[in-house]
Amino acid sequence: MESARIQQLNNDPPDADGRYVLYWMQQSQRAAFNHALEYAARQANEHDQGLIVGFGLTDDYPEANERHYAFMLEGLAEVREALHERGIKFVVRRGAPDGVALDLAKEATLVVCDRGFLRHQRRWRDRVAAEAEKAVIQVESDVVVPVETVSDKAEYAARTIRPKINKHRPNFLSDLTPTKLRTPSLGLHVIGDIDVRNVDHVLGELALDRSVGRVQRFRGGTSEARAHVRKFLQTALAGYDDARNDPADPQCSNLSPYLHFGQISPVEVARKVEAAKSGTNADRAAYLEELIVRRELAINFVQFQPDYDSFACLPDWARKTLSEHESDERPLRYTRAQLENAETEDAYWNAAMREMLLTGYMHNYMRMYWGKKILEWCNTPQYAYATALYLNNKYFLDGRDPNSFANVAWLFGLHDRPWQERPVFGKVRSMTASGLERKFDIEAYVRWVQKISDDD
Repeated sequence: MESARIQQLNNDPPDADGRYVLYWMQQSQRAAFNHALEYAARQANEHDQGLIVGFGLTDDYPEANERHYAFMLEGLAEVREALHERGIKFVVRRGAPDGVALDLAKEATLVVCDRGFLRHQRRWRDRVAAEAEKAVIQVESDVVVPVETVSDKAEYAARTIRPKINKHRPNFLSDLTPTKLRTPSLGLHVIGDIDVRNVDHVLGELALDRSVGRVQRFRGGTSEARAHVRKFLQTALAGYDDARNDPADPQCSNLSPYLHFGQISPVEVARKVEAAKSGTNADRAAYLEELIVRRELAINFVQFQPDYDSFACLPDWARKTLSEHESDERPLRYTRAQLENAETEDAYWNAAMREMLLTGYMHNYMRMYWGKKILEWCNTPQYAYATALYLNNKYFLDGRDPNSFANVAWLFGLHDRPWQERPVFGKVRSMTASGLERKFDIEAYVRWVQKISDDD
């Protein structure tokens, strides 16, 4: 395991009176190819103790609703089963993740945690490190190259971060072998109050926002994620470089929800793509650009930009040009409710919104078009920004992710350059319906969305 993934968050030593090693699982919700889990297992063996994996299930995770919780719980049910097979006890308690971690840490020798990059995730880890009174060690497992290994500042664009990532990438694509535990922990008296094996029951017990229901198209869990990888390698990697942008004939891996919840490792995916027999070198390079460079550019953004969820995060040129065009006439204007109900005069946009509502997903090219039209149709760029982020985080299974915040900001000029000036957009890149018609059989996409809507 690469040492750059490992960081002690405080100066406390292990607790000599501890009964077990605790892995506080939060971001990396998987039992396979999880550096934090394997590091914790090695620590348990070093201390001749059992390993407890703890998870805090809160009712009020920021911006999450029943759709997100159902997907997450399906994954956690698999985690429990896989850990049980390795002799590791999985303890799930209802409560704030940091509070549950601190409760479980009271009898632990040391605490291992995974790494999350959003503001509240960092705050949780800071609190646990400050209050646990024993060693708290963070292991970064949801990126290929650790964030600070790549850069110590917010990067300007993909072109500035790409060479930095690619320089280190070969050193961080090692295999990760599961550690055999010498001391099983299934018999340890550490009690949880939630049995994640019954997803429907747990969902019913939680006080959730139920305005957005579960989806049929995607089911959570590492086994599901791996099935998507297999299908992608067999049917979509070949030709990916040329066809990836076509929403009417999607050649995509559908992995973003699984990566968001940490249900599959990006290192595992990258290794499988590199080893794939299908596709060309250009196909593999194009996919790895999205999986590693673009995704880790987004993580760099939220790590080093305090205002990552606000219009204020945009580069100066973008805010200036949008401000200069704020009073431009908008031929069409829609309320947030009209947008949320897919009630516009743009059939392509409505289809994209319906795909999001029905499936919790949207083809990446349509996400760009979808967001650009929100900018065009809202009264102000600030309100457009807030609306795009609200809808993104509410309906997408992969919403509330570093990619979500970076992608929405990209719509308004982040990680991009000035373009030819035009009304409303100023120098921010625009997209048009005629562009969709010129590049794709966009009517086929509309028909496909109508079909899944009829089948729902």
